[in-house]
Amino acid sequence: MRSDVGEGCFAVDVSQSSRFLTVCLLGGLVVASVLANHLGVPLLIPSVYAGGKKKKRPVRVYMDGCFDMMHYGHCNALRQARALGDQLVVGVISDEEIIMNKGPPVTPLNERLIMVRSLKWVDEVIPNAPYAISEDFMNKLFNEYNIDYIVHGDDPCLLPDGADAYTLAKKANRFKQIKRTEGVSSTDIVGRMLLCVREKSTAESPRHSSLKMQLSHGSQNVKDGVSGDVTRASHFLPTSRRILQFSNGKGPVPDARIIYIGGAFDVFHAGHVEILRLARELGDFLLVGIHSDEIVSSTRGVHRPIMNLHERSLSVLACRYVDEVIIGAPWEVSKDMITTFNISLVIHGTVEENRVIERWHSDPYAVPIAMGIDQKLESPLDITTSTMIKRIVSNQEAFQRRNEKKEANERRYYRDKTYVAGHD
Repeated sequence: MRSDVGEGCFAVDVSQSSRFLTVCLLGGLVVASVLANHLGVPLLIPSVYAGGKKKKRPVRVYMDGCFDMMHYGHCNALRQARALGDQLVVGVISDEEIIMNKGPPVTPLNERLIMVRSLKWVDEVIPNAPYAISEDFMNKLFNEYNIDYIVHGDDPCLLPDGADAYTLAKKANRFKQIKRTEGVSSTDIVGRMLLCVREKSTAESPRHSSLKMQLSHGSQNVKDGVSGDVTRASHFLPTSRRILQFSNGKGPVPDARIIYIGGAFDVFHAGHVEILRLARELGDFLLVGIHSDEIVSSTRGVHRPIMNLHERSLSVLACRYVDEVIIGAPWEVSKDMITTFNISLVIHGTVEENRVIERWHSDPYAVPIAMGIDQKLESPLDITTSTMIKRIVSNQEAFQRRNEKKEANERRYYRDKTYVAGHD
């Protein structure tokens, strides 16, 4: 009898203890929440129990940028940022803020949003993000978007008054740094375009041919750019590891419907992204052929391509709609190529560059047309690489002034840069 009474008393004691602990825990959370709200910092609860199992909250990181004329350097920065957490939220700065802080953007906000959303490492996008992270916006990131860390490259991001745009995030101990990708910047690409426009107006000469070879093969010796010695040819150093980092690393499954589309994909833009998106919807696996520099020069003129083969390949690989690329794809889609890659359908858009040189007289799609596996897709956007160049030429003076200012910053970066450990 005494034993039963003892067990009953023990059960009451345990129940009361549980209730007491629960009240204390909830009370503590309420106090912590009030303090966090008062101090303007997020309440971070690293894990919860669901169904008896411990479940971690995903680490969310934030990175912002203009992402004007998005290139593989932007892509690699976002890839590195994503590797620092579980989810990547990207802020895309408004046209107005870019004009106020840097000068006119080449690509408007709607196109920049298409580009950022198409990247395989991006989970969420915040349009019209501010150029400078104010205290209010930082608290919004922490409390509304559940951001754990704010990320930026090792190159300085200075406001017009010379202040560091990420000072507040650093003070809050919520800032992480990644490596800047060598060999490319929007400034550099604008410089290449301005250079190619100037060279296009001159007659073909040995010097001109030499310049084109340096543009295609990444020489660092071209110093006759429009406004300084930073506006020059690509000095990108391609590595097999970088290609693997951008690649999905998976082939098509058996019986997959493989879609093929080929092109130059020079200065990768929103028009490219949208046609790739539509092409991917037609099958299970999208294979993209990137034409060699020689083919692009032969069809578009000696001043093209702006970006060399490896640069163009990385930009296309970063797109979430692309499964695999052929680096240096042939001009013609042959029967052997169709058989080798088990291609089910060959796609091409309705918007394309006009051929400057008709060296290639044959129809590149003659074989797939004969086989009944060719399809022309209506291009959603009327944008080409020439469109991008025309935008710069039409406002050449403003872009040249912008480049002169940014080139000075880039020279300082390359002069003072130090090694940054971590994801690259």
